[in-house]
Amino acid sequence: MKLLVDRVTTETSDETYLGDSAWRDAHLALSDAPGSPELGDLTLELQARMLSADLYLQGQVDGSSELTCSRCLARYGAPIREQFRLVLEPAGDRIPADPEGAEALAADGLALGDELETGWFRGPEIHFDRYLAEMVVLALPVQPLCREECQGLCPRCGVDRNNESCDCSDTQPNSPFQALEKLRGTLSRGEDEGEAR
Repeated sequence: MKLLVDRVTTETSDETYLGDSAWRDAHLALSDAPGSPELGDLTLELQARMLSADLYLQGQVDGSSELTCSRCLARYGAPIREQFRLVLEPAGDRIPADPEGAEALAADGLALGDELETGWFRGPEIHFDRYLAEMVVLALPVQPLCREECQGLCPRCGVDRNNESCDCSDTQPNSPFQALEKLRGTLSRGEDEGEAR
């Protein structure tokens, strides 16, 4: 997915890119383990225009994902929709201080600044593959939930509490620190006996 900089003018131009299975295999390092996220095709809608010497980009990534609920382990579908806006200055002879930024500027023609909506561009082409892959990974939830009120699995018998109930008690297990409390009591008694002598 690349943008030819010399074709961008002060008039907004619209570009559409497709992230199909071949693109996902090449640019997204998602695990193949059971329960890992699975992604459908992705679409990047991009509007680009020049603002003086700066390049103004805005757009949206749309797609679908199949996730595993972190509470009940059920698979469910969820949309991916992330919007972005970037203002990129010409890099000129500037080299980003961080090695990753310098590498990205050399390889992709794009390096982000400290603020995620700003950065630099260099060369006749800007490649969005790495940026888009990072946006998609950040859009995936850390703890996916099939629904907010999901009751999850019973920690004792494993029944899915969304579909059926069980007779297991919800008592909390003993604290692992109870043994330390007993030890503290024993030590306190030993000190008291030592002082009494």
